[in-house]
Amino acid sequence: MPSHVLDYRIIGDDIQLVEIELDPMETVIAEAGSMMYMDNQIRFETKMGDGSEPNQGLMGKLLSAGTRVLTGESLFVTHFTNHGSGKQRVAFAAPYPGKIIPIDLALLGGSLVVQKDGFLCAAKGTKISITLNRRIGSGLVGGEGFILQKLLGDGKAFMHAGGTVIERKLNNETLKIDTGCVVAYTPGIDFNIETSGSLRSMVFGGEGIFLATLRGTGTVWLQSMPIRKLIQAISPYGKNVRKESRSLLDNFLER
Repeated sequence: MPSHVLDYRIIGDDIQLVEIELDPMETVIAEAGSMMYMDNQIRFETKMGDGSEPNQGLMGKLLSAGTRVLTGESLFVTHFTNHGSGKQRVAFAAPYPGKIIPIDLALLGGSLVVQKDGFLCAAKGTKISITLNRRIGSGLVGGEGFILQKLLGDGKAFMHAGGTVIERKLNNETLKIDTGCVVAYTPGIDFNIETSGSLRSMVFGGEGIFLATLRGTGTVWLQSMPIRKLIQAISPYGKNVRKESRSLLDNFLER
């Protein structure tokens, strides 16, 4: 089915949200738990399917939900529909600091491969499926896994990424990237994992043992701060905060 046409605006700088304006009976689908606020006439319903195939049977919906579980996402997709007589707004926030990337799937040939936690929301009619990484090495050590999300459709979709986002266009070129920094790429790009260099470089270089290698012709979106790096950066401070909080609590209880 054709995707609904969405009007939107992205608000904020480093911690962004996307506000979507819905016409009467227009629907946007989103990851469960990503809604920030919505107008009074918008109703939401949690479903197992993405709504791209309205005549899909129970087994089809179960299969669709099962594929989302394989990518590490929620079993359900939330549908937000404007049941009022005028325009209504609903907003979605990214789960961690970074940028929201608007994508027009029609301009990309109707298909986009996205990292497993990169999808935020999309126009109803967008199909959320999976794609299997054919390279065993990519799945084992690439940080992206064997299974990635694939968005299919002709409408607007929104991804989120950590830190600053870079869009690169490749013309039969090769780009080597720190694993985990790949947000999305068009189907003309081949994704693989290769060793980062000599044994000395891999052990002492600080760049890791493996690098993601993207080859081909198409568009690639990269993130400067994937959630994995963010967690690694703040985890040492978290231990100190927990110790200080426990000490304060013990002192309070002793009074």
